[in-house]
Amino acid sequence: MSDEATVSSKTNIEEEKITESETHNNVYMSIPNFEQISLLREAIFVFFMCMSQLLTQAANAQTMVNSKVLGEDFNVADNAGQISWFSAAISLTVGTFILVSGRLGDLYGYKKLYIIGYVWFGVFSLVCGFTAFTTSNVFLSTMRGLQGIGPAIMMPNSQALIGNFYPNGRRKNMCFALFGAVAPSGFIVGALFSGLFTDVVWWPWTFWLCGIVSISCAILAFFVIPAKVGTRSPGKFDYWGSITGVSGLVLINFAFNQGPTVGWDKVYVYVLFIVGILLMGAFFFIEKKVEDSLVPPEVLRGDTGFILACISAGWSCFGVWLYYQFRWSLMVDHASEVIAAVQNIPCSPVGVIAAVGVTFLLTKIPSAKVMFLAMLAFLTGSILMGTRPVGQTFWAQKFVSLLIQPLGMDMSFPAGVILLSAALPRTQQGIAGSLVSTFVNYSISIGLGFAGLVEYYTTKDKPKSFETTVLGFRNAYRMGMGLAGFGVVLAAVYMFKQFQSRKKDKEARKFSEQEKNNNNAGESSGEIESPV
Repeated sequence: MSDEATVSSKTNIEEEKITESETHNNVYMSIPNFEQISLLREAIFVFFMCMSQLLTQAANAQTMVNSKVLGEDFNVADNAGQISWFSAAISLTVGTFILVSGRLGDLYGYKKLYIIGYVWFGVFSLVCGFTAFTTSNVFLSTMRGLQGIGPAIMMPNSQALIGNFYPNGRRKNMCFALFGAVAPSGFIVGALFSGLFTDVVWWPWTFWLCGIVSISCAILAFFVIPAKVGTRSPGKFDYWGSITGVSGLVLINFAFNQGPTVGWDKVYVYVLFIVGILLMGAFFFIEKKVEDSLVPPEVLRGDTGFILACISAGWSCFGVWLYYQFRWSLMVDHASEVIAAVQNIPCSPVGVIAAVGVTFLLTKIPSAKVMFLAMLAFLTGSILMGTRPVGQTFWAQKFVSLLIQPLGMDMSFPAGVILLSAALPRTQQGIAGSLVSTFVNYSISIGLGFAGLVEYYTTKDKPKSFETTVLGFRNAYRMGMGLAGFGVVLAAVYMFKQFQSRKKDKEARKFSEQEKNNNNAGESSGEIESPV
């Protein structure tokens, strides 16, 4: 055998050993990696990762700014609960399916699931547009729910692609900061196009354009994303946990959002709610028994339980604030869809500043304080909008609210991820981001259900009038304030708990140092006295 062949053989053996070692130690690799591709291709890769976040938030806005027109077209203009379903449906499926799809990415490959998510999202975005040729509001709500499964697949796998493509360091942190920063901009883009198409052309075009863009991204991403990113997990998929968990969450959420539509006096509403509770009980029982569980039960207790409860309260308030500020613009201020969307532009730069700034802030103050500040931002923004007088200029309370509310949004998400990462063991680090995303999106949908319930029962026996509409909106905002206030209380309790824990640790270290000094002093004294 020639020397060249011998060297080649040794190299292949060494590469196989490295690959086996990396797989054994669960060290993820990318072929080609970020050092081997051009800067342009890397920039395009990051662009497509951020596009999944941008399109997800844009989809959330597609039925908010034009909710009045949709209500008229589908003959539900007087049914606030049914109108809220157009927006709640997508948050429901995004929040419910995101954990399942993240696990599927671990098993079958992140790139494959990422592209499948784009295609699914694109197809059902197109179908949502075609619902305009029907008069079925249920059909639109159902298609919105199916549309949301696409982002649920894209989001966790795009985060996994970033996390596995880059090694730990500044480059990865910057990409995650960009990923979070585009969220407010995505919502503004969705609201602007929705308002523009509704005013100038026809509202289905906001869905058709979204579908065309999504399918185009899927095709281009196939060529841009490296062939291999990450190593497939050797574990198994938790089928029974997935079935019971997803079914339970869907039924509970359906009951809360259907209650304002038909009333809780309908038997099937609370029956579905009870069945959902039973399924969730079965889910937690299964998670304790299976080896590769979707949600380890311990993450819902103790400190992590506080964190997720705060995020749930804050983001459910955010969903109420977002939905009803558009409803107020259209039905109380009588603004056009385009103006209602344009008024939200200040959220975009504030969100970018908050997302980038929180990474610096977390190095200066405890993360529990950051969470507390985020909950205060949610509460303050809701109070400003909920107490705004009829006819008040945009530049007063609403403008200030638009500057404050994004702080809660873009401070709580990264703070929540970091808090969960610190609380979870190394073997469960991957669940932190996807679990927070689940609670964020599911809470938005549940919050809308709570607010719709309050609006329905506080106005159903009153005559239909402008004053009744305003009363319903204000009561919905009060529900949002209550949710945010609960988040503030939880964050304060957690902050106090963290302070006490740090105080005890500091006292323990001080006592340990004193003991060490005393022992050293005793040893020194013994050394001096021993010759005598």
